[in-house]
Amino acid sequence: MSLDAMVEDTTHLLEVWVAGWAGCRSYETGREGRFPSVLRADSTGDWEYFAHDPSDNEFSALAARTAEAPARILTILTNDVDRYAGLAARHGLNVTSQSQTMMVVDMETQDAEDPWLPDDDLRWVPSTEGGVHHAVVYAGDRVAASGRVFVADHTAVFDKIVTEPGFQRRGLGSFVMRALAAQAFEHDVEAGLLLASLDGQQLYSHLGWTTVCHVLMLSSSHEGADLSVG
Repeated sequence: MSLDAMVEDTTHLLEVWVAGWAGCRSYETGREGRFPSVLRADSTGDWEYFAHDPSDNEFSALAARTAEAPARILTILTNDVDRYAGLAARHGLNVTSQSQTMMVVDMETQDAEDPWLPDDDLRWVPSTEGGVHHAVVYAGDRVAASGRVFVADHTAVFDKIVTEPGFQRRGLGSFVMRALAAQAFEHDVEAGLLLASLDGQQLYSHLGWTTVCHVLMLSSSHEGADLSVG
């Protein structure tokens, strides 16, 4: 499938991303009607529901399930953020994050070779556990940067690409992405997929990634925490 065709089928991309993200984090998955859900056992301890441009009636049903517990999250992928923010307000849900985007890349444009670290005082350690590929960059015994990737449906789903404070602006984010891509090529991969924070969007764009849509996270919680974190 071409990249343009993938971008047009955001509902399928969401299904693949959920499968890969759950694989990265060993999450239990489920369904809420036709929509995927994930039990975030290591953070909120409750369910997160996902939907791409649901109808008003579908949104109402998902919002009702989300409102049953403050820790539940409803994540909407859309390019009509105002519509769903308005629906959320009508159903008593709060916007906890609207800064993320889904991004996709044709893996044929990515380097399949292991990259070189930008500094001699750094070293990196690749590993694989339970189908999850990890890349960790160390400065001595300190973790400087890290990330992981899981392949689902010929798609490399990247997760938790983190450069630690004190090591930023040294090209380590790009290095980790390239290191993970090289590991993902151990599989038959066609595309790469991730949800990008505001900080990450510029990096991924520089690496050839394309924005698909916005990500709107909703909850009945009044604490104001950004539930996209973690």
